[in-house]
Amino acid sequence: MLLDGLKNTAIIAVFGLFIGLIIGSLIAVVKLAPIENLFFKALKFLGDIYVALFRGTPIVVQLLLTHYVLFPLMGINIPPVFEGVITFGMNSGAYISEIMRSGILSVDKGQMEAGRSLGLSYVQTMWKIVLPQAIKNILPTLGNEFIALIKETSVVSFITVIDIYKAFQSIANNTFEYIVPYLMLALVYLILVIIITLIVRAIERRLRASDKR
Repeated sequence: MLLDGLKNTAIIAVFGLFIGLIIGSLIAVVKLAPIENLFFKALKFLGDIYVALFRGTPIVVQLLLTHYVLFPLMGINIPPVFEGVITFGMNSGAYISEIMRSGILSVDKGQMEAGRSLGLSYVQTMWKIVLPQAIKNILPTLGNEFIALIKETSVVSFITVIDIYKAFQSIANNTFEYIVPYLMLALVYLILVIIITLIVRAIERRLRASDKR
């Protein structure tokens, strides 16, 4: 049960962050696009609604709505773990969009102008020049978002997913011993956070070393 819980927690957090990066990057690029036609204005408006919706409601409410309302109404029947991945990914996308937007704005405007002067389109310049630099600038913040996802996965037990929290809770309920299991639960989360922090710092050092070459 512990291994299943750890596996489900990792799947939801990792793939949720990946989906969030894709959604967040798309929203940020659209919001910062200098194009002012009706289509892009509509996209920007939808992006604002998306961000307000997912940042303005708790993740547990989003999970319950997805599991008990939206997917049943749409006739979608997938394992609860994948429901968690989708919900956490969409939730993370709202936060990462603002993180990515600040990262893009931190890149010198001359980078965009240089790309456009070479004949690249706005999307090509964003993808090949601006976004890689923006991600490098916001890497510590993305690490914090990943840590937040790891800890927030404790609510997926509301939709019958066995995660780390649910595994230790079952041990406590079966043994009627609550102190040790919950102390171990806190320790496991702490170890996961330390590992993620060390990985992010290692990537930062590697990127700084590549900048000096």
